[in-house]
Amino acid sequence: MTALASLARFNKDQKTVMVKRIKKRAERARNRQKITFLDENGDVPRTNIKVQEARDGKFIGSDIPADLQRQWIQGTGPGAKPNAPVEKSIRNVAYALLSGADGWMFDGEDALGQVTTMSLDNQRNLKLAIEKDSIFMKTAERVAQEMNKWALGFFGRKIIEDWREQLDFTTKIFRVRGLHLDDRHVRDQNGLAFSAAIIDMTLYVVNNYQQLQTSGSSIVLYLPKIQTAEEAALWNEMMSALEEHLSLPIGTIKVYVLVEQLEATFQLMEIRAALGRHFVGYNTGRWDYINSVADAMTWHLEFVNPNIEAITMTYGYMRNYEVRVRRAVNTPDMNGNFALWQGGMEPNIPVGSEEAVANSMEKAVAGGAREQREGASGKWVAHWKMVHVVRPVWEKVGEANQLGRTFPPLTYTEADADGLTLLEPAPRTIRGARNLLSVALQYGNAFGEGFQSAALKPADFFNNDDILYLMEDMATGEIRLSILWEWIHKGARLTEDDAETGLQSGDVFTVDIFQRLLAEEYEKLLQAKDKDVHDNSKRTTLPIASQIVETYVLDNVKAPWYIDLLNINLNNHDLHTAKERIKLYMDSFKGDGTRITENLDFVPRQ
Repeated sequence: MTALASLARFNKDQKTVMVKRIKKRAERARNRQKITFLDENGDVPRTNIKVQEARDGKFIGSDIPADLQRQWIQGTGPGAKPNAPVEKSIRNVAYALLSGADGWMFDGEDALGQVTTMSLDNQRNLKLAIEKDSIFMKTAERVAQEMNKWALGFFGRKIIEDWREQLDFTTKIFRVRGLHLDDRHVRDQNGLAFSAAIIDMTLYVVNNYQQLQTSGSSIVLYLPKIQTAEEAALWNEMMSALEEHLSLPIGTIKVYVLVEQLEATFQLMEIRAALGRHFVGYNTGRWDYINSVADAMTWHLEFVNPNIEAITMTYGYMRNYEVRVRRAVNTPDMNGNFALWQGGMEPNIPVGSEEAVANSMEKAVAGGAREQREGASGKWVAHWKMVHVVRPVWEKVGEANQLGRTFPPLTYTEADADGLTLLEPAPRTIRGARNLLSVALQYGNAFGEGFQSAALKPADFFNNDDILYLMEDMATGEIRLSILWEWIHKGARLTEDDAETGLQSGDVFTVDIFQRLLAEEYEKLLQAKDKDVHDNSKRTTLPIASQIVETYVLDNVKAPWYIDLLNINLNNHDLHTAKERIKLYMDSFKGDGTRITENLDFVPRQ
C-alpha cells in the first residue's frame, strides 16, 4: 500500500496519455491520415533523447540477464482460475513451472479473467509459488504426476524427472495490464479509478522482488499495448520510481515489450531508447497487432482484411511488421548491447483425432522453424502441452539466442510506411464470417464467466475431432469483431460462393447478412453441450455477449476496445442492465471520446 501511494502521482499521467491516444486516433480518422514516422530532428517525448540518436542506437540499454539468455520457448497463461479455492486455482502455476518452458509469462491482462477477486488471486498464487509455500509444493507434486501420465501416452516418455528441480528451470515473467485499463477495485485519493498497470506492476514487484533476487532470478515484466515512445517513457518513469522506492538500482526491473500496436512499429528504436536500462526485448504478438492495424485504418474504405485464417505472419503487413522488429532488436546501443526477439503465439492444443493432432503439430513445428530461421531467439506457446512439441526446433540448433545476428538497420521511407498496411489477395467468405462470429460470441461469454483465456472453435465443429480447439484470449476476440466491422462498414465483397446462404462471389457483406449469421450462430451456441457452452451461461452471460457483439459490429463509430464493453458488464447477468451500460459507453465515446473504464459497481470502502 505504501508503494502504491508513492506511485499514485502517475495515475493522472496515465489518464492524460490515454486521452491523448484517443484524441490522436479520432484526429487521424477525421483527417483520413495514415500513421507516420516521428520527425528525425525532434525529441522522443518525455525524454531528453533525440529521435535520430534513438534510431542510431545512441542510448544506454540493458545487458541480457543470465536467466533470459536462453528463452527458446515461453509459455503464456494466467496463474489462477475463476471462483476456485487456492489448491485448485494454483494448479495453473504448477503446470507452467513444470512444463519445461524456458520462461512463463504469467498473464495479468488478456488471458486473466477479472471477475470478483481474480486479479488478486493471480498475485497471491504467484507469491505462494515463488516462495515455494507448502500449499503450492503439495499441488505441484500431484500435477507433476498428472503431466507425466499424459506425456507417457503422447510422447511415450516422461517429461519431468525431478519435479522439485524442474520448478527452478523456468524463468518467471509477469504481464501487467496495459495503460488503457483501470483496476476494478482500487481508486486514488481523488476518487479516480486507479491505473491497472500501476496496480499490477507494484503488487508483483513488491511481493516478489526479494525472493526472486534471493534465488538468483531476474524481475521481468511484459509490457502490453504500448503505442508510442511517449507511453514507453511513462512506463520507464514508473518503473524507475518503484525501484527508487524499494532502494533497487535503476534497471533492476527488466521488460519485454509486446509489439501489438501498429503505431509502435513506427517507433521501435524510440521505444527501446525510452525504456533504456529496463528493456531486454520485443515480442511479435499476432492477434492484437492485426486489430491495431484495422483500428488505425477505419477511415480507409479500401483497407478490408480477409478471413482471419489468412492473416498469418507471412501475410502482407504482418511480414513487414516482423521484419522491422527483427531489424530493431539487432541494432546495438552505445555499449554494443543487442535485444531479444521472441516470436509469436502458437495457439494449438494437441487434443483431437490422431490425424488432426499430427497435422497440427507438424504445422506448429514448421511455424517455429520459420521464426527461428528469421532470427527469433524463441517463441510463445499457449498451452503447456505444446512446450515439448516446439522446443526441439531450437534445441537442434543449440544456440542460446540470436543476439547480434546481422540484419540491415531500419529505414524510414514512404515505402516502409506503406508496407506496414500492405494488403494481399486472400479469401473473404461466409465460412470465414461464421468462424469470426461464433468464436467472438463464445469469447465474450467466457469472459463474462471469468475465463479470459479459453479453448474455443466455431460451433459447426464442436463434434468434429478433426478440427482442433485453439487457445483464445482477449486479443483474438477483439480482432474477430474488428474484421466484421470492416466488412460491414466498408462494403466488403465475398470472394467465394456459399451454397448454404445462396450468396455468390462478388456479393457485398451487408447488415442483413450479419444479422442472419448472428442469429444462426447464437442459436447453435444455445443448443451446444455444456462442454462447449456452459449451460448456466446460456441465459446469463451469453445474451450479454451477443448484445455487445451486435453493438460493436453495427455501430458506425468503431469502439476502440472490445474489452471495454465486456469490463463494464463483469459480474452483471441482467440483460436490461447490460443494454443500459453498453448505450452509456457508446454515447460517452461518441460524445467526446471518453471511454468508460471504471467499475460501474464500485462501492468505495468507508
